[in-house]
Amino acid sequence: MDPTQESNNGNDASRIVGLLARLAEQAEKQTEALEEQNELARSRTDTTSTLAQYSSRTAENADKQTGLAQERTALTREQTHLSTRSSELAELRTELARERSTQSEERSRLATQRTDMAQRRTALAEWRTRLAQQRTEESRERTLEALTRTRLSHQRTELAKGRTSLALLRTGLAFLTLGLTLFRYFGVSQWSAFDGGLILFSLAMLFAGGRGYLRAKRAERELQGLIAAGQDKNGGQGPGAGGQGPGGGQGEVVRIARGV
Repeated sequence: MDPTQESNNGNDASRIVGLLARLAEQAEKQTEALEEQNELARSRTDTTSTLAQYSSRTAENADKQTGLAQERTALTREQTHLSTRSSELAELRTELARERSTQSEERSRLATQRTDMAQRRTALAEWRTRLAQQRTEESRERTLEALTRTRLSHQRTELAKGRTSLALLRTGLAFLTLGLTLFRYFGVSQWSAFDGGLILFSLAMLFAGGRGYLRAKRAERELQGLIAAGQDKNGGQGPGAGGQGPGGGQGEVVRIARGV
């Protein structure tokens, strides 16, 4: 074989080997590029899914934000309503404070009036006590006067009995004088029994009249002593004693009624 041809064959072989080596290297690079492409595809897929999740979360957050905005709007409206209600309550509180001040003034005025009325009531109570004492004194005086009147009635009764006894004595003396006169004028006769009976009857009348007169006189003296003792006990306690009579309290009643 020709050496030139051999060298050409050797060059071709070395070129083929180089080409094969480059082809192998390019195949490896292509394999690595495919692997990188697959890795990039996987990364893109992961990124796409992440973007999808992010988009869904963004949509959820947008919905939540919309709901929160609506809730905030409702809260703002409620706050506005509460502010309006608070203003109304403040005005009502102010009005109630004015009313309370007015009622406090009225209460102070009523307390002053109550104090004045208490003083008037105390004065009226004292005046009523004095009237009660005066009434008690007048009742006691009236009782004493009634007792005195009763004793005077008994005295009058005893005097009437004494007068009756004196009349009986006078009648007995008249009958005794008549009997003695008849006995002296006619002497002892058939009328002597009548004259004796008349004298005995007149003596009985004299005895009864004298006994009744003495009893009435003794009772009248006892009643006179009781009446004198009652008058001494009631002396100086007339209706106008002590300046508490009916006329003494009327001026005070008028002063109390006028608020003096």
